[in-house]
Formats: sequence, C-alpha cells, structure tokens
Amino acid sequence: MEQTKKEHAIRTGCDRGLCAAAIGRQDRQLNTYDWLADVPGNAESTDLVEVQFKHTRKGYYHNINNLPLKKGDIVAVEASPGHDIGVVTLTGRLVNLQLKKANLKSEDDIKRIYRLARQSDMDKFREAKALEHATMIESREIAKTLGLKMKIGDVEYQGDGQKAIFYYIADERVDFRQLIKDLAAAFHVRIEMKQIGARQEAGRIGGTGPCGRELCCATWMKNFVSVSTSAARFQDISLNPQKLAGMCAKLKCCLNYEVDDYIEHGRKLPSRDAVLQTQDADYYYFKSDILAGLVTYSTDKRIAANLETITGERAKEIIEMNRRGEKPADLQPDDQRKEPEGPVDLLAGDSITRFDKAKKKKKKKPAKKEAVKKDESRKDENRRADSRRGESKKDEPHKNDEPKKE
Repeated sequence: MEQTKKEHAIRTGCDRGLCAAAIGRQDRQLNTYDWLADVPGNAESTDLVEVQFKHTRKGYYHNINNLPLKKGDIVAVEASPGHDIGVVTLTGRLVNLQLKKANLKSEDDIKRIYRLARQSDMDKFREAKALEHATMIESREIAKTLGLKMKIGDVEYQGDGQKAIFYYIADERVDFRQLIKDLAAAFHVRIEMKQIGARQEAGRIGGTGPCGRELCCATWMKNFVSVSTSAARFQDISLNPQKLAGMCAKLKCCLNYEVDDYIEHGRKLPSRDAVLQTQDADYYYFKSDILAGLVTYSTDKRIAANLETITGERAKEIIEMNRRGEKPADLQPDDQRKEPEGPVDLLAGDSITRFDKAKKKKKKKPAKKEAVKKDESRKDENRRADSRRGESKKDEPHKNDEPKKE
C-alpha cells in the first residue's frame, strides 16, 4: 500500500509555543507574563498595545484600526519621521499597569499602530538592520577623532531606515553637536543620541547573573534605583567588591530587594555595642541572625569563646536588668537553662582491645603423603625398567665379536 504524504506546516514564533496565547516565554528581553490572556474580553478592554523593538526599547500605541493583535505579531507603528517595525508583547488590561511603570509624561507620547507588517516593510527592515554593526564601528572612529570621552555601545535603525538611534555611555557631560553633524553627513539619516548607564547597557546585552538566573535588568526591571554599600551592611554581607558587583561592574540591584525587611527586623535587636553582664562573666556581641531575631555573644571581644545564642528580646531584658544593677546567673532564661554535664567516660561500653589487630589464622596446607607415595612408586618402576634393560643387554652377543674358525 502506498503511504499518503502528509504536509506539515513550518511553525515559527508564537505558533511553535514561544508565546502561545500571550502567556509563554518569549525570546526577547523584558518579557511580560500576561496572566489575564485567557480571560474573556481581556483584549477588548483597552486599545492600548505594548510593542517592543530592539533589545529593551518598548513603546505603547493605540490600536485605532481594531486589528486582531496577539503576542508575537509584527506591526508597523507611527514614528517621527516615517514608521517603525516592532513586535507586539502585551495586550489587554495589563498594558495600563505597564504604562504607570513607564512614567509617560503625557498622552501625546502614545502614537498609533498602522498595520500588520507587510513583506515590503520587512525587506526594508532587514536592510536597515544589516547596517547597524558597521555604523556602530564607524561612529566610534568618528567620536575618537573628535576627542569625545564617550563610548557608543549600540546603534538601532528605524524600521524604514530614515532614522538611527545611537546609544552611548559617558561619565561626564558631552558636547556632541559636531558629532551629530558628522554622523548625519556620513550616514545620511536622522540622528538621535540617547545616553544610557552601565546597568541599562547590561540589560540591552543580556546575560546570566551569579545566581544562575537571567539578569533582572534584562527580564523585568525598567527603573533603576541607586544602590549603596549601606544596603550590604544592613544585611551583614561581606564588603567584597568582587561579590557585590554585578555584570555591569556596579553594585548589584538585588541588594535593595530585602534591605527594608532587614532594617525593620534589625530595629528589634539590641545595639552591637551593648555588653551583657552576668554573675560569671561579661558577654560581647559576636554575630546575629537578623531575620530569625537571634544574637550570639562571646566572652571575648576578638575571638569566639563560650558562645551563647539568645533571642533579641532576652538580650534587651538583660540590658534592662544591668541598668538596674542586677546580674542574671546566665544568659539563657530559667526555662531554657542547660544543666551542667558530668564527666564523660570515653571508654564506656567499649573494649580495651578494640584497636588490637586480630591475628589471622593460618590455613593448614594439605598433607603430602599421597604425593610422596606416588613419587616413590614412580621411582621404583623406573628402577625396575632400568634393571630389565641391563639384563637384556648382557644376554645379547656383541656386534664386534666374530665366531672363531676351527
């Protein structure tokens, strides 16, 4: 029987599950999980659409033509001048929340979507994108000849090729008026200069952090807050520059994630300079577990000696007792006080000869009597055979002896 040939469609983008139903993981930075995608009427609740361009650049547009858009669609949007090509990354009610995070100053910044991208639009888009790397290399040389202290990290062409955005990093303010003239004369497009920081550059490039996950600046973080070493001090983190620095060579943004909780729990603990006085000795601060509310004290200021771990409430209680001139018998409360342990017999239940090596019993070799008997019988047989041969030789006449003639 002939096998029927089945035609299988080649599936790409959303069709192969990267962003199906707008709830999957997309292959771009700053992915947004649309947990309202399967709610009926979600897409019709607003005409706002989130569109993403190269790397982490996003824009918000009105779907005035009521196009049936879904996550992963390539659209042509309004730009100044001309149009740009981007990918739809979010639709529905969550776009309003994303607008608040974007901090758009006015509604005039929200433009409109023209149409779904045509083949002619995609051809122009690919031609413009092919020029980006060469443009970046040449623009760096132009900036170097002008003696500007800046680094051009990336170049992004608009979808129709009429405009180019140059992303640069500079520690100081740069006068790039002459640079814009030279770039416009060299590439014959409209020039836009956009300054970014080291964290934004790391987000555009992407990568994996020391925690094993994708960089926060490349997955969800848009607004960057200044990070200081005081955040590490509040959390009792070692001030090691190599461990505190991220992929951007700046302090990790995740140092700010839990610092508020550490500050709040740290207020419940006593001061580190406080000395707890007992009837036996004075105890000094050694370390603390801030989130658990435990403090460890030592009888020596410099080394760990006679460590005792108590709660922060117990430590404050002892401090109040010391202020009244009272000294407790021990740091531990009465209900948790440890009973003194008696002497321990190290050899209890053990044998004195436990380390002696057990003598191995030698295996007795089998007796050799049978083998000796066999050897003697063989020797006897050999002797008898030799004796028989000798007698037979004596009886035979010698070859050289001839009979005498009479």
